[in-house]
Amino acid sequence: MKQFRFRHRLCRNAAIVLAAALLAGCASTKGPAPTSFDFGPVAAPVTPTPAAASYPALIVADVSGPATLDTDRMFYRLAYANAQQALPYAYNRWAATPLQLLSQRLKARIAQGGVKVLSISDATGGLPVLRLEMDEFSQNFASATESTAHISLRASLFRGHQLVDQRTFTRSAPAPSADAAGGASALAATSDAIAADLLAWLATLPPR
Repeated sequence: MKQFRFRHRLCRNAAIVLAAALLAGCASTKGPAPTSFDFGPVAAPVTPTPAAASYPALIVADVSGPATLDTDRMFYRLAYANAQQALPYAYNRWAATPLQLLSQRLKARIAQGGVKVLSISDATGGLPVLRLEMDEFSQNFASATESTAHISLRASLFRGHQLVDQRTFTRSAPAPSADAAGGASALAATSDAIAADLLAWLATLPPR
């Protein structure tokens, strides 16, 4: 009798292990392959802007921001359901963190505007420093089929240890599709718009 119970328990445990293995196999084969996104290639250089005349060389610090933007996970918000909850895409990731992507994009666009961009590590005495802090970077769904990208960025220009000026830039762009790919495209376009705003703002500030 004891031998029978032992064999029964052994068979039952083996069946459980086999079922778990089959479920894991199904999950790994049925789930879509992970997809990563970035902002895409930077468009051809534009005509140098008036900012280049005021600030021919500029130290541009990397964009800082909250910990939620220092991850490669892609988030979205359902404004029509619960705008206070950020939800992650299950099978989509950023190729780098949003802070890194925006840092690279803004530096490239500022350089295209004719300004020589230097990093903090390359800093030399007397050059102005542009510090950037991102407050919002999101894809918000107004409905199940319509979403918009939003970016809010605070820029501070310092000369020495003196604040020259500070400005907050906010931009939005509609997503071409209601998914991660559409959000990535809209956020890239919004980043380019923010860069144009930055160059226009720098052109209004007093030269060194």
